[in-house]
Amino acid sequence: MAARLQDEIRQTRPWASRQEEAALNIARTAAVLDHALARMLKAFDVTPTQYNVLRILRGAGDDGLCRHEVSTRLIRRVPDVTRLLDRLEEQGLIVRRRRDADRRYVTTGITAAGLALLARIDGPMGDFHRTRLASLDEGALTTLIHLLETVRSAG
Repeated sequence: MAARLQDEIRQTRPWASRQEEAALNIARTAAVLDHALARMLKAFDVTPTQYNVLRILRGAGDDGLCRHEVSTRLIRRVPDVTRLLDRLEEQGLIVRRRRDADRRYVTTGITAAGLALLARIDGPMGDFHRTRLASLDEGALTTLIHLLETVRSAG
């Protein structure tokens, strides 16, 4: 059986509300998943945010995306997307291109090296997700997804 958050964080006082308990459970679960994901991705020399950018760009196809669009699609917001893209470009995982029609507009695309890295990560990432959520059947996963979407849509 899973540990109760109150026991995990050694909280001795009762929660102020069920909403507080639920919100802190979500935050703690996200932190646990983030930490495990970072450990798994370390073997590939990328951070979870860098991995997220590469996935976004793979999904964008050959046209790529502007920096702002990449920023809005990130799972976790970061303060300096430009610096993040700089690091990925230095590693040869992405490329930036100026449009001929408007030289001010820069698109970012994934390189063959970036696609190859994602191909190496895809299998272990699938295993990661299956292992972490193995205790939930399809119905429970559907319910969890719906509940989390409901919480996010509340603002």
